[in-house]
Amino acid sequence: MVQAARELLAVRTPLDAELMVSDMVGAWWGRRVRGGDVEQVLGEGLVDYAAKAGTPASLTLLICLAYLGTARQGAKAEGAALAMIESGVARPGWADKVGAVKPTGCYVSRDAYGDQDTVICTFAYRWNAASQSTDRHALVMIVDYNMSGMARDAWVSTQVDKLLEQAGAEAAANPLLRFEEIAPEQARALLESAMKATREPKKPPPVSDSYSAYHAFARARLKALPPGRKRPAPLHIEAPYSRERRAMLAAEFLASDAAEHLSDPSAASRCADHIIDYGCEQDFNRPLRVSPTKCETFLLDWLPRKVLLSVAEQEAMPHALAAWVRFAARRTELPEQGLKATLDAVWEAIGKFPEAYRDPTSFGLDRLLLERLLPDGDLDALARRVFAFPFLQGTHNGVELDKLDPADPGDRRTLLELDHGSAIDQEHLAWHEEIATRLWDGDPPQLWEAAQRLLDLGHERHDVLHVLIEIAERIGGDPDELAAALDDIADIPDEF
Repeated sequence: MVQAARELLAVRTPLDAELMVSDMVGAWWGRRVRGGDVEQVLGEGLVDYAAKAGTPASLTLLICLAYLGTARQGAKAEGAALAMIESGVARPGWADKVGAVKPTGCYVSRDAYGDQDTVICTFAYRWNAASQSTDRHALVMIVDYNMSGMARDAWVSTQVDKLLEQAGAEAAANPLLRFEEIAPEQARALLESAMKATREPKKPPPVSDSYSAYHAFARARLKALPPGRKRPAPLHIEAPYSRERRAMLAAEFLASDAAEHLSDPSAASRCADHIIDYGCEQDFNRPLRVSPTKCETFLLDWLPRKVLLSVAEQEAMPHALAAWVRFAARRTELPEQGLKATLDAVWEAIGKFPEAYRDPTSFGLDRLLLERLLPDGDLDALARRVFAFPFLQGTHNGVELDKLDPADPGDRRTLLELDHGSAIDQEHLAWHEEIATRLWDGDPPQLWEAAQRLLDLGHERHDVLHVLIEIAERIGGDPDELAAALDDIADIPDEF
């Protein structure tokens, strides 16, 4: 990378240099390395290496990293760059302009469904802010609310006027689009929240191929926008729905004209509960927001992974969802064109739903056993709970396992004692109980991910449990350190 930085000496503008270095550090964005955080191991390592090089290219790289890096990287890079400048190392004439920008306007293009925002933030370098030359540029980011509000794409354009004119023309021609200017502090709150949501997933997030190249640039540019807005805007996030408020909304739906044709009121009521829960927990407390993409995601992705449906609910769900779309569209005043498109998407998804939703009982699992393992209906938890409590049926040492509830702490300990026999000491049993409880709750998610990696390598269940216990006992109560240690597990050490 220090060798590649020689190309920085040939660029003519600070914008080109910033984009080049942002692309460079994007090579490790979202990656994991052994031995620590990737931004420390690689990012700070690059700063240290560039400081030792002492060349004009490495100085230019440090100047850009002082602006584009993390807080720690920036502080180290700035100190190293100042020392090199004092020693007489040459730098390009534009180097003093890196990051010296001010915002000139922020805009958002929204669809009527609320699926996504396209946010445009325009900037100009301070020494030439009034000019219409190529020093003006726009950062464009797409925020996807069907993906937990994450930023999933980003790019930069120097054709600012053309970009804004095109966005306005598209909104004027499409009744399902709205284009408007927003306050810079609103844009900052919205995009910082979106970038945080993109960073949070433990697995690589579903972003565009180019997102990593612009991540550092976007992070730095947002700091040029004024702070002061806690709530991301223009997203209208509602207050959390209490259980009573959810129940009231479900009752209003079932009493509406939209639901009058549903033949099984009991199943329709449970389906409405799932629809409302999804909107509250996965869509920023917006159960009444409907769109083609949201309905398809709910029906074909979230339900099959997360919810144990009865046979009656499986049959009722597609029709209940279509009725919900009609009910919600009236409440939110979704344009008729949007309502029709959403219903079309629901009916198209209905044909795929029986294949997408595979009832666990179709694989021979007993319904009563499933209800014991999934009292919360969280289908996503089935595999890790079976791993934690493999003996739940039959009789063992005179104990009828079918009568023990793995969700009950007392029964849970009895099940673990039967799993290990009488020889186990109580302290070790307590650690098994700790791991079993964490697996049951999915806390942290890295615990089950690590267990699966070791099982895939052919290791026995009990050996895997002992590795997890050893890590939990060694790390203690720090959740971040525990998650990082679990992420680092690639195999069982030889001493085990």
